[in-house]
Amino acid sequence: SQQGCDPFAQTQRSKLQHRRARINQQINKEMRMRAGAENLFRATSNHKVKETVALELSYVNSNLQLLKEELEELNSSMDVYQNDRFLSSSSESISVPMIPLGLKETKELDLLVPLKDFISEHYGEEGVLFEKEIKEFMELRQAMRTPSRNEAGLELLMEYYNQLHFLDSRFFPPTKTLGVFFHWYDSLTGVPSHQRALAFEKGSVLFNLGALHTQIGARQDRASLPGLNQAIDAFQKAAGAFNYLKENFSNAPSLDMSAASLTMLVRLMVAQVQECVFEKMTLLRAQNDFLARLQLAQEAARVEDVYSLVHQTMSQPHVKDYVPFSWTTMVHVKSEHFKALSHYFAAIALCDCPAPLDAELLEQEKAFLQFHVTMPEGPSLRVLLQDPEERRKLGKAHLKKAIMKHEEAMRIHGLCKILRKMDILQEVLSFAHKRSLSKYSEIDHEEDFFETGEAPDIHPKTHQKPEIKSPNFSQVKVTDLFHRLGPLSVFSAKNKWYPARRVHLMRGENGFGFTLRGDSPVLIAGVIPGGCAAEAGLKEGDYIISVNGKDCKWSKHAEVVQLLKSTGKEGVDIGVITLQGSECPKAVDKKAAVMSSGPGMLKSNKENSRKSLMNSKSASTLLVWSKKSKRSKKSTYSGVPFTAVGDNEAMY
Repeated sequence: SQQGCDPFAQTQRSKLQHRRARINQQINKEMRMRAGAENLFRATSNHKVKETVALELSYVNSNLQLLKEELEELNSSMDVYQNDRFLSSSSESISVPMIPLGLKETKELDLLVPLKDFISEHYGEEGVLFEKEIKEFMELRQAMRTPSRNEAGLELLMEYYNQLHFLDSRFFPPTKTLGVFFHWYDSLTGVPSHQRALAFEKGSVLFNLGALHTQIGARQDRASLPGLNQAIDAFQKAAGAFNYLKENFSNAPSLDMSAASLTMLVRLMVAQVQECVFEKMTLLRAQNDFLARLQLAQEAARVEDVYSLVHQTMSQPHVKDYVPFSWTTMVHVKSEHFKALSHYFAAIALCDCPAPLDAELLEQEKAFLQFHVTMPEGPSLRVLLQDPEERRKLGKAHLKKAIMKHEEAMRIHGLCKILRKMDILQEVLSFAHKRSLSKYSEIDHEEDFFETGEAPDIHPKTHQKPEIKSPNFSQVKVTDLFHRLGPLSVFSAKNKWYPARRVHLMRGENGFGFTLRGDSPVLIAGVIPGGCAAEAGLKEGDYIISVNGKDCKWSKHAEVVQLLKSTGKEGVDIGVITLQGSECPKAVDKKAAVMSSGPGMLKSNKENSRKSLMNSKSASTLLVWSKKSKRSKKSTYSGVPFTAVGDNEAMY
């Protein structure tokens, strides 16, 4: 089985995660103390006790405030996750820091007794015989708590997520809880939550899949093309994981998994992809090409556009108090910074590129026609493009606006204590500001008596639209750890059956007197009245689970027929089970059903909601599936839990 990172390895990232775990535990302790003190305050009528408790509560609340501030600072430690080589030879290729997410922490979970008990009660097997499988599952869970920051770490999280599909089918019946709680801490506030619903465990693992993608994206060397492409891929997959979580899970008990937070995270990831696309353009652009510079200006305007949307989202009432101030500030700074860059590149295109030749004029005029949000005042575009003085005037107006926006970005940056410590961002902003100032003084003439006009904004446009890439669960093949319990089509938590029966059959003149159909497990499709099978008590709809002591749950049709044919005069012992509620089923060609790869309907939304409602006292803090799902039956047997059906990624 896969391994997580060594939890004791002293990397900077692991030290951060250790601090996160420690703060989470302290927050948990303080919150328990607060709950106790509040209960005592309500229960007592003694004024002296009330005063003491009120004092205690104020201490606890201030401790909680300090812990949350410490956690916010931790969530703002973006530099730890960035690439080691921020700064290459020229200041122009400094990579601006990206925002990564820390992983959600969870408590250890001991499933040994609950699963052994369930195997004994529900499956009628000896639970102790499955200790190896249970321990293997628990080791996998332990490993996924510390995934490495690479492809192997992502695969580990997906492997565990896929195993949860099997765990759900085997051990979580719709009408009963397993009695275990899944504990997870909020990624941003450290507040603990717990639920019995397995959906909470699945959702939290999905969140960590997205968070790990953000860390992988942030660590890429974005001064190179391969690094940029990897960063784009990672942030697109992070957006996909958060979006999948938002669309398929609802009513999460922790704020980080609420619809408002996930919408914000998806938008933040899309903005970081758009920023990488801009950086890619700056690497690939032709140095003196007019059209390429217009394109760069429009790309920068597009980045400004998406970061403005993120900033609006982060400023909403349900999100504002929850998102680290450094994130909101960083996003605001970036929207101003990229607006400044869009005006800077517009000015460079106008002032540094020669007036077009006749052959180029039409193409440049067409590009310039769609460049501004509103038309610039003054002469027609054709005259403007061919007149160096008119170009300089408009270029100067764009630079004036660029300088104003650079200064605004630096002002906002200065308001955040945590960002002020981030030298790298300071350097990027300062470099861009100086570059615009020096260009302005270069094109500013002493004899300029005209007042520099107001430059219109640049129309945002991108040549590479960010993609939200949903998780591809089928890329990590897993086999059901509890395979020995039998095929899931019958031996699942939702099915109930009467205790297994052993039947001794003697072959009569017309054979055993029953017909068989399908495989894994083989079904008794018909019982001939008055035959041996009927007399022995076999019924239509029984499943054969053993022949002469040999386990046949997974046996193919032909294997069971062969075992029956090879019996002599002494007869044969057959083990059978009857599913409750299916004593007289219609004859179904199970073999065809099991072997077909067509989608079989799975539990509907209602059934899943009911199941989750059983798992929690309060529906308001429930995490439930919110989509109807289909799954190809074949997937269970190939060990791949999910296949895409139509547009949706199929879920349990």
